[in-house]
Amino acid sequence: MKIGYRTLKTAVGAALAIAIAQLIGLHNFASAGIIVILCVQVTKKRSLETARARFAACVVAIGFAALFFTVFGYHPWTIGLLLLLFIPVTVRLKVNEGIATSSVIILHLYAAKDITWGLVANEILLVAVGIGVALLMNMYMPSVEKQLKEHQRTVEDLFRIILKEIVRYLRTNELDWDGKELPLAAETLEKAKKLAMRHADNQLWRNEDEYVRYFRMRERQLEIIEHMLPLVTSLVYTVEQRMMIADFIDELSDAIHPGNTADRFLRRLAEMREQFKAMPLPKTREQFEERAALFHLVRELERYLIIKSEFHPGNEPKQQRLKA
Repeated sequence: MKIGYRTLKTAVGAALAIAIAQLIGLHNFASAGIIVILCVQVTKKRSLETARARFAACVVAIGFAALFFTVFGYHPWTIGLLLLLFIPVTVRLKVNEGIATSSVIILHLYAAKDITWGLVANEILLVAVGIGVALLMNMYMPSVEKQLKEHQRTVEDLFRIILKEIVRYLRTNELDWDGKELPLAAETLEKAKKLAMRHADNQLWRNEDEYVRYFRMRERQLEIIEHMLPLVTSLVYTVEQRMMIADFIDELSDAIHPGNTADRFLRRLAEMREQFKAMPLPKTREQFEERAALFHLVRELERYLIIKSEFHPGNEPKQQRLKA
């Protein structure tokens, strides 16, 4: 049985909150542990948002309880009526995550049968201790940068294999590739994006979403590659332009690593397009269709590179540079 870090933080936090609440003499001190259990989240930003919502909802709940119990008395149906109106208000205020925590406070006030300033202060301190300890526990989040960089390497390796297979077909017309790298790349990108978003939500003092941008960029590039494949397999005849494009893609596949810029390949692509224009026009319909498909392939390559060029190197993750 494996105990995760979130489980460990919840257990330690609940015990610590109960101990603090008991030490300072709060009534219903065990409820501080319940609040910790409800407040421990998977990211730092999520923890702060939850803490704000829960504290605000508890303050509103105390106001509702004071009003309803004073007007209607301490009856079970009073709690039902209170919740009937309280829950829509929390939803309207966008603090509905605090409904569970607030319900604990409402039941404390109901059980006391007498709402006093001392009791209100006790409940606010109880919430503050629980939320405060939960936030303290959530200040530690294990780094996932190593995993993110591993996902980067995996995606780039898969891209390299796919582009090499395109090159092989352009040069030999051999089509025995099973294409397994395509769904594997898509699956890896999906997992990497989720992990990157979690990493971004753990950066409280800086907006570090470059891994998110990186994997979204690669996802868009994968879509372009998927558009390129039917074009490539529609090619039948070996012409000079086809070999030129094969050489270009071959070099591009080798450049999927740190230290190479997409801008350089865009310039090369523009030069190659000008060379195509200077070549003799096709003489047969088959040659014309082949040339048209090759020009379409060049446009897709240009889109692939433009997507990468929009990923600015100055704001990349640590030790990363623009890749093609």
